[in-house]
Amino acid sequence: MTASAMSKGSNLPVEAPVVRVELAWAPGPGVPDIDASALLLTTAGRVRDDGDFVFYNQPRHRSAAVTHLGKRSAPGDATDTVEVDLRSVEPAVERIALCASSDGGTFGQVPGLVLRLLDAGTGGELARFEMAAGTETAFIGGELYRRQGKWKFRAVGQGYASGLAGLATDFGITVDEPAPAAPAPTPVPPTPPVATPQPPAAPQLSTTPQPSAPRPGGAPRLTKGEERLPVDMRKRLSLRKEQVAVSLRKHGAADVVARVVLVLDASGSMSFLYSKGVVADVVERMAAVAAQLDDDGEMQAWTFASNPARLPDLRLGELPEWLRLHVRVGEVGLFRRGRKKGLDPSQVDMRDVGIQNEEQKVIAEVRAFVRGNPAPAPTLVLFFSDGGVYRNKEIERELREAVEEPVFWQFVGLGRSNYGVLERFDTLPGRRVDNVGFFAVDDISTVPDPELYDRLLSEFPQWITAARGAGIL
Repeated sequence: MTASAMSKGSNLPVEAPVVRVELAWAPGPGVPDIDASALLLTTAGRVRDDGDFVFYNQPRHRSAAVTHLGKRSAPGDATDTVEVDLRSVEPAVERIALCASSDGGTFGQVPGLVLRLLDAGTGGELARFEMAAGTETAFIGGELYRRQGKWKFRAVGQGYASGLAGLATDFGITVDEPAPAAPAPTPVPPTPPVATPQPPAAPQLSTTPQPSAPRPGGAPRLTKGEERLPVDMRKRLSLRKEQVAVSLRKHGAADVVARVVLVLDASGSMSFLYSKGVVADVVERMAAVAAQLDDDGEMQAWTFASNPARLPDLRLGELPEWLRLHVRVGEVGLFRRGRKKGLDPSQVDMRDVGIQNEEQKVIAEVRAFVRGNPAPAPTLVLFFSDGGVYRNKEIERELREAVEEPVFWQFVGLGRSNYGVLERFDTLPGRRVDNVGFFAVDDISTVPDPELYDRLLSEFPQWITAARGAGIL
C-alpha cells in the first residue's frame, strides 16, 4: 500500500490487523529525548483505570492489544514504537491516543519529528504525519478509533505544555509525585555517614479522585447574561467554561482574553447537520469558549454559502431564542428558502445566502469587520464547514493577507471531505506567523467537550506568542 502523507485533522481507514506507530526524530546535541506512549479510552474519552496507560514503565496492556516496543537508534535517526493489535482491543475501548513526551526540552527543539503508521505484518508504511511544535513537552500525535465497526487513523498533532503527567491527568489518570524518602538515622561516631545513591522513583499512577487545588489563574470568568439562562443550559455552560479554562491553562494561556467570532457553513450539504441539531449543539459549545475568553457576554456571528450574511450578535442571556431563530430547523426553519413572509425581522433570508461554498467571501467580510472595529484583545474566529472547498487560490490570498492582522482563524471540518487549502495551511511557507489552524472530525457530536476544546485551543496560544514577537499584537 502506498503511504499517505497526512495533514492535521485528516483521517484514513486502517485495514491491517496489527499496526505499529513509530515516532521518529533526528537526535543530536541539545535535542530532548522522546518517549512514546498510548492511552486506551472509552466513549467518554477517559481511561477506565491506570492500566489503560501504556508507557515505558508499563509497557504491555493487560489485554495484550497494546505494547510499548521501545527505542532504536541509528546515525541521524531515532525511533520509539508502540504496537497495536486491533483484533485484541476490548469492546469498551473506543479510541487509542498515540502520545509522546519529551525529556530535557520541548518538542520545538526536536528536528524531523514524524509519526509513521506501519503495517506490522509487512512493514509497509500506511501513513506519515510530519508534526510541527513549539513549547509543548507532550503531544498527541494521532489516534486509532472505531467507526461503524472498523478502525481508522486520525492525525491529531495536539500539544501540551504540562508534560506526560499533564497529558495523562487530562484523560483520567492522577500522577502522584513520589514522596521524599525519610532521612536515614545518623550513624554513631566515629563511623562516618555513608550516602548510598538511590535511583529516582517512577511516578505512581492512580485514578483515585483528588480534591481540586485552588487555581491562581484561568478560573471560569463570570459572564454577563449567564444568570438569565435556563437552569440546565446554565449548568452545561458552567461546566464547559471550566473545561475551556483547563485547556487554556494546559497551553500556557490561562489569562488570555480574546474577542470570539463564530462562522457557520449554511450550504445545502449542511442541512442534515442542522436538522439533527448538531449545529445548535456546536453553537452552545462555542458560546462557552466566548464566555471564558471574553466576559462581555456577546459573540459576533456569520453564516455563509454562496454569499455571507451577518447574524445578530449572540448575547449569552438570549442563547435559547438565538438558537431558535437562527440555527434550529423548526417553526420557521433556517433552510426554508421560500418567501420572506413569516420571517422574524432579525432573520436572514436564506435565498440570499444561496447553497454553494464560498468561504473566501465570508473571510473577507469578517476581516473587514475586525479592521473596522478594532479591539484591545486579539480575535479568535471559530469557522465551521463540512468541506467542498474549491476556491483555493482566493482563500489562500485572503488568509495570507490576514497574517498581519490580529486574528487567528481556527477552521473545523464537519465530517465530509475536500477541505482544500484549509488543511494545508500549516505547511504553507512565506508567512511571518502561522495564523490558521485546522482539524476535521467524523462526527463532532461524539467528540467529548474536553477533547474538542483542546483541539480548538491548541494553536491559538502559540499564535499569540508569535504575533506579539512579530509586532502584530
